[in-house]
Amino acid sequence: MTASSPGGHDGVRGEATTERITVDEYQSSEGDYLIYVLHTATYDFARPHVEGKEVLDFGCGTGYGTAGLAGVATRITGVDIAPEAVAHAQAHYQLPNLEFRTIGAIEHSALPFEDDVFDVVVSFQVIEHVRAVDRYLAEIRRVLRPGGVFLCVTPDRTLRLFPGQRPWNEFHITEYAPEGLRSVLATEFPDVELLGMTAGPAVLRAELSRYRRTRLLTYPVTFPGIPDRWRLGGVRLVKRLIGGRSAGGAPTGGRRDFGFGPGDVRVAAGATPCVNIVAVARTPQHG
Repeated sequence: MTASSPGGHDGVRGEATTERITVDEYQSSEGDYLIYVLHTATYDFARPHVEGKEVLDFGCGTGYGTAGLAGVATRITGVDIAPEAVAHAQAHYQLPNLEFRTIGAIEHSALPFEDDVFDVVVSFQVIEHVRAVDRYLAEIRRVLRPGGVFLCVTPDRTLRLFPGQRPWNEFHITEYAPEGLRSVLATEFPDVELLGMTAGPAVLRAELSRYRRTRLLTYPVTFPGIPDRWRLGGVRLVKRLIGGRSAGGAPTGGRRDFGFGPGDVRVAAGATPCVNIVAVARTPQHG
């Protein structure tokens, strides 16, 4: 699972092209806590879809969301390319119906499963990190049974970026608008339902302000067509100058009350302002 800043303690550190979240790290500021709340709300949304099902969490990160779904799933396997994240998950979350495995990057390695073995695949905040999206989706489709469900959640570029702008998050390859995501998913899934994730203005105010500020400050190094090495160098410099998320330090020693939580997040068709696109894609009933 991905977040907005690399993970930091208990030996969990994101790889060069990925981001990881552990629960304690995201309690130090209101902005960091909002990311945790959005992640938690995403897994809460998934619970009815995975109840009584055999599930794959593709991009499980440090495993806390996967473990939460294990409470209702028949069996769930979490996979991630970061060995440190998987080791953290294995050490902290142990249940009879729960397994964590390290996998290779999907650009070079197939998923280590037979065809048609899962009822549901969840993959949250992952697709924006993937270069070979066609292979990523084909592998997900391959391991899903007929009538299976793919739950995909990714940031909505509509709020984060100017038209045509490259991502200002250095770890993101492509950020999608809703119809762009639908078109990509439709290459493997004929039935795609799009929803939006939002919250009240008091909850989102700081996040939306960050989006507006960051897309403006980084535009000189993220305009359409800029070479990726220039974009990466530029956004890293801007991040150092303006400061990034505070997650990645030591735990704060207790959870603070910021006055909101996962119950304040809403997932619905046409939700605005939409911070994350929530896609529910289905395979045909007969393969």
